[in-house]
Amino acid sequence: MPTVRFRLNGVEMDVDADLDRPLLDLLRGEFGIIGAHFGCGAGECGACNVILDDRAVASCDTPLWSVADKDITTIEGLGSAERPHPLQRAFIAEQALQCGYCVPGILISAAALLKRNPAPSSREVKEALDRNLCRCGSHNRMVRAVLRAAAEMAAG
Repeated sequence: MPTVRFRLNGVEMDVDADLDRPLLDLLRGEFGIIGAHFGCGAGECGACNVILDDRAVASCDTPLWSVADKDITTIEGLGSAERPHPLQRAFIAEQALQCGYCVPGILISAAALLKRNPAPSSREVKEALDRNLCRCGSHNRMVRAVLRAAAEMAAG
């Protein structure tokens, strides 16, 4: 089997696997990283999003070969219970969490946006989260949470 090297949540990884294997399968099956959820399996819902360098991508349809020499950040690498990311704190403060199935992917999409644009407008946040499917009805609170996190991050 060929070897692929990448960084996962800051840790160098060398993986021997089928190069066409979906990244999501490797994350959940081999590494036990379960924050990225299987949703549609077609890259349409955002439940499995991870940050690949500075972009949110659907890991269910991202083949292993495409992550060679790249940085991958999952929800597990974003923050922890002891040291939550500003987005995680803001989502709690704004009560933007409902069932939780889509939230890791939404947090990842928001984090990728803030990496590229630390001061997004409300419209830009909505566009960044547009590919994330959530049926719980907390969209407005999620947008407020992202804007709150951006303000906190800007304040230092």
